[in-house]
Amino acid sequence: MSTVHGYILLEGGAEFGGRMADVDLRAMELAGGVSAQIDIIPAAAAPDKNHLRAGANGVSWFKRLGATRVISQPLIDYQSAQDRQLASKLESSSLLYLLGGFPRHLANSLKHTRCWQSMLVAWQKGAVLGGSSAGAMVLAQHFYDPRQDQVVVGLGLLPNLCIIPHFAKFSKSWSGRLKSLLPDATILGIDEETGIINDVEDKSWTVYGKGNVYLIGQGISEFSPGETISTSLLKSLDSIDQSTELKNIRREND
Repeated sequence: MSTVHGYILLEGGAEFGGRMADVDLRAMELAGGVSAQIDIIPAAAAPDKNHLRAGANGVSWFKRLGATRVISQPLIDYQSAQDRQLASKLESSSLLYLLGGFPRHLANSLKHTRCWQSMLVAWQKGAVLGGSSAGAMVLAQHFYDPRQDQVVVGLGLLPNLCIIPHFAKFSKSWSGRLKSLLPDATILGIDEETGIINDVEDKSWTVYGKGNVYLIGQGISEFSPGETISTSLLKSLDSIDQSTELKNIRREND
């Protein structure tokens, strides 16, 4: 069984401004500081041709926070996610940040690709892997596509979980629907300008930013900035073998 040594960053939207600095500065610290290699993945913004502007905004934001090595990578769809040179670059990343936008396009772009394999390898070596809004949604086992009113299989780093970003906006319209579609899953709601990282020694999660975080199961639990969410409530794959997934991706791409 392999042990993952990196971190997962989940943000609720309205990135690149305001109190989102709290969680992004913490992510940079965990990644190695201002000289850490930060790679922005803009694929979720590609369907409406917003990836160049969104990627540039991400680069500008992290530079304002002090980062000296940050780039928006040309990963916008499945074809580009299969690029060998790009995959090689991502394997040495220290912070991999998935932008918001269209979650289904993002998940379809990354699943079973060389770049996703490299991102998993970087994470296993200690990188921070995360994103905001759609970029956070797809990391869970399930995500909700409101355009199709469907639950879709995500990238699976957070088992039995579905994430609602922009929670104050979408909680009423999404929460009940998701509990009916996923009665046995945990729903994680994250307000805008708010994020969590599993940065405690036992991989528990700390809440950062402006708003609150909510866990919805049999009941609802609310967590404020500075509070900790235990791994008994919110699990990641930190102690689950990823080798099968990596072998499957390699086999498909040989």
